[in-house]
Amino acid sequence: MMPPRPDISVIRASFKGSQGFELSARVDLPAGPVRAFALFAHCFTCTKDVVAAKRIASGLAAAGIGVLRFDFTGLGSSEGEFANTNFSSNVEDLVNAATHLREHFAAPAILVGHSLGGAAVLAGAHDIPEARAVVTIGAPADVGHVLNHFGSSLEEIRKKGEAQVTLAGRRFSIRHSFVADAEEHRLLDRIGSLHKALLVMHAPRDTVVGIENASKIFLAAKHPKSFVSLDGADHLLSDAAAAGYAARVIEAWASKYIPQMPVVPENEPASLAVPASPPTQ
Repeated sequence: MMPPRPDISVIRASFKGSQGFELSARVDLPAGPVRAFALFAHCFTCTKDVVAAKRIASGLAAAGIGVLRFDFTGLGSSEGEFANTNFSSNVEDLVNAATHLREHFAAPAILVGHSLGGAAVLAGAHDIPEARAVVTIGAPADVGHVLNHFGSSLEEIRKKGEAQVTLAGRRFSIRHSFVADAEEHRLLDRIGSLHKALLVMHAPRDTVVGIENASKIFLAAKHPKSFVSLDGADHLLSDAAAAGYAARVIEAWASKYIPQMPVVPENEPASLAVPASPPTQ
């Protein structure tokens, strides 16, 4: 468990997701003025408290960028059934999270997505007009890529309509509606019309989502776009140094695209609509 940092605070929040369920969220806030807000989308079947999400949010908050991270419907502390979700509902959850930031803090200027969460921010960025910068970490270039990890269960899903799939050592119920939805998306078309600055981050030796996905995303995007190699990192950025490096790069790169003046002045958090709670990690 990460020890509390004196230079940031974490408050609990919640909002309605795509299916009307309450989604659990946390907002990492800097001790001083907030320069901008970022929205973080976690990896497939992960939660907002996965190591990479916590460390990147903490690093950005320490640099003056507030970060909202949340559990998609049916995962972590959020309500709902994971089996009833799909990529489209995840994108709607993301857009609803941006709405919550807009109404209670300030609209997100930065979108950060890890793995399938990266695909979600690429697809959902069009519906978050205030976002000026998009960051993907180990993201697939095709939503259907996630189906490669279903193994023999994929054929069972197609035949029976539902099957149990083991992902990262845990069992999940996946329905045919998820498969059909994943296969319908044309993510490269969305990337080509992004009209936002893009930073693609990927580990060259990523064994979950190959580095060729980063190349496809980068080539599909129009400038301004950048690529940063997360050399030595694994897909989950489980190493503290790798996650910390990613946070520092994101902050430095995004500084060109965020307001120079703070969007929330120092000593202003008391006026925010979400009640604060003691810092938690």
